[in-house]
Amino acid sequence: MQFSELGLDPLILNAVTASGYETATPVQQQAIPAAITGRDLLVSSHTGSGKTAAFLLPSLQRLQAEPTIKSMGPRVLVLTPTRELALQVEKAAMTYGQALRRFRTACLVGGAPYGLQLKRLAQPVDIVVATPGRLIDHLERGKIDFSRIEVLVLDEADRMLDMGFVDDIQAIAARCPTERQTLLFSATLDGVVGNLARQLTRDALRIEIEAVAQADAKIEQRLLYTDNMDHKQRLLDALLRDVDLTQAIVFASTKRSTEEISDLLSESGFASDALHGDMQQGQRNRALQRLREGRTKVLVATDVAARGIDVAGISHVINFDLPRQAEDYVHRIGRTGRAGRTGIAVSFAGMREGGLVKNIERYTGNRIEIHTLPGLEPTQRPQSGGARPAGNGRPRSSAGGNRGSGGFGEKRSWGGGDRPERKFDGAPRAYGDRAPRADSADNRDRGVRTDRPPRAADAPPRGNRFDQAARGSFDTRPPREGNRLEPERAPKPDVDGNSIEYWKKREQEAKARAQRPQGDRPRSGQPRGAASGEPRRSYGPDNRSATPSRGAGGAARVGVRGRFKD
Repeated sequence: MQFSELGLDPLILNAVTASGYETATPVQQQAIPAAITGRDLLVSSHTGSGKTAAFLLPSLQRLQAEPTIKSMGPRVLVLTPTRELALQVEKAAMTYGQALRRFRTACLVGGAPYGLQLKRLAQPVDIVVATPGRLIDHLERGKIDFSRIEVLVLDEADRMLDMGFVDDIQAIAARCPTERQTLLFSATLDGVVGNLARQLTRDALRIEIEAVAQADAKIEQRLLYTDNMDHKQRLLDALLRDVDLTQAIVFASTKRSTEEISDLLSESGFASDALHGDMQQGQRNRALQRLREGRTKVLVATDVAARGIDVAGISHVINFDLPRQAEDYVHRIGRTGRAGRTGIAVSFAGMREGGLVKNIERYTGNRIEIHTLPGLEPTQRPQSGGARPAGNGRPRSSAGGNRGSGGFGEKRSWGGGDRPERKFDGAPRAYGDRAPRADSADNRDRGVRTDRPPRAADAPPRGNRFDQAARGSFDTRPPREGNRLEPERAPKPDVDGNSIEYWKKREQEAKARAQRPQGDRPRSGQPRGAASGEPRRSYGPDNRSATPSRGAGGAARVGVRGRFKD
């Protein structure tokens, strides 16, 4: 179907034709006529299907009519999950609406200065493209007016919900007029997205476009298994040195990984840039501009670059880390092979990431072919179906078998393995190699051992080994030698504390101490040996405490050292 058959205004149709588009995509064929009538839409379509034009063209058609409310606020509000996608949507709006009279747009994204955005909002604006976080900031400051909003567009709604913007979206929708048109575009309309759609729309028309097979999109998908991080880096270096590679986007899982990989590539001689969410908007714009101009050969990015980047020179997409969500994989590889071009998507998978590979294949409906690079083959081999690798290249056994069936160590199997004397014969088995006790083969009844020979009548009693020790069975041992370094001590005399002689001796000693002269005993605080005339001990080279200090009257000051001067 041609765009001329969709009922668009001639000014808009001329701008679309000048951009090089003549045939409408399936989502545009269904969404544009329905949106022109003013009905709410719930559209499910894959990336690269022309969703941007599907909601911009009917919105521009609506701007041809005069507004019913006179104010400075926007008439069309578009919410996007990332800054790059917001910039791309604004650029498309300026392209399609270049022939409209007094047409103005504004892009409100994080990381950009507030001054330029406030200057744009100080004038009448027609379309505002924003990310939820920055738009909430302007709302709280009272810098934007929602009184004349006629169309609310939620682009990539599933992605915005995954990023945690559900509360912001609900707050923004609550500030918009109730008499508005709501257009929701998402990869899926189930789950949380479906609940949000029921809250924001009224009698919405549901449009679902099936995903185009990757073979039709001309994207060749390859899967390379890796042993470890060093193996990944060597594979990446080999792929980037391919002569067929023009430009590539390398997707990593974390912001820190993007910086590290970009630095390693720069040291290896590649013209590389990093792109992640912690960068300022000016840095991100410059990185994308260098990529579009061809000055950057490799862009290492997180999932913020999975949507909203349309560069014709991207020939390869490399998933250095597999995405955790299967739909993110589709958006990643959609950066190549756009507008009928061909592209190659290469994914690195660890030996334990078979589950992620299966989820991606189940979501896309196509099996990813496993490839290897000569000289960089993995040393391990994954199990059939892409599961975790077997130990030492041998398949694991899930049911007994020989003892050398793989796994950690040589485990003994239940059936006995290659030992015929221990093979399972159908009877309950006792613990160990000995015969079972009594009549119970499962070792639960510990009765009398019937296979033991009878005891002789004249045999000595068994008894207990501790009883034998008490009877002197250990008296034959030589005495234990003590510490040779300690001198032999004289035995202590036995003292009977209850005898009369003991207490008489104690009483005599007490009386002798009481009759001792007072001068023979040291006073409290007096140094030891002062009363008996013994010389005092020196505590240092300065002999500070050798002589007792004396006070004003010449008497010795007991307990005070020489460093305390009068």
